[in-house]
Amino acid sequence: MSQPSFTELAILKHLWARGPQSAREVHDAVGPGQGWKASTTRTFIARMEEKGWVARQEVHGLAVYTAAIDRTATLGGLVRHLTRQILDMDGPLPAALFAESPHLSDAELDELDAIINAAEDRKGGKA
Repeated sequence: MSQPSFTELAILKHLWARGPQSAREVHDAVGPGQGWKASTTRTFIARMEEKGWVARQEVHGLAVYTAAIDRTATLGGLVRHLTRQILDMDGPLPAALFAESPHLSDAELDELDAIINAAEDRKGGKA
């Protein structure tokens, strides 16, 4: 599975934190910081829906979107990609690095640690 871009992550981060939102609500929260027009936000949401990263449902005739991918698994994949493919780091990575994040619970940090270091467990230490 491909990884979300930084702009797609802005939308996902908002949906993970706030739950179901209309495109207008997403735009009002995320769009100005990205320099987007409302139509740009809607385009990103539509593309993310095609990728299966957001799910759409109708609530009283209004399209409402939710994140359809798991936050911890997504963040773990991004961290693995950054450290392994970009920084060429080997060996176990400390998920404790993210302990100060207000976006992750202790249970999610444990899950993130397992995701980040999964390849080391399978391959004996090298990803």
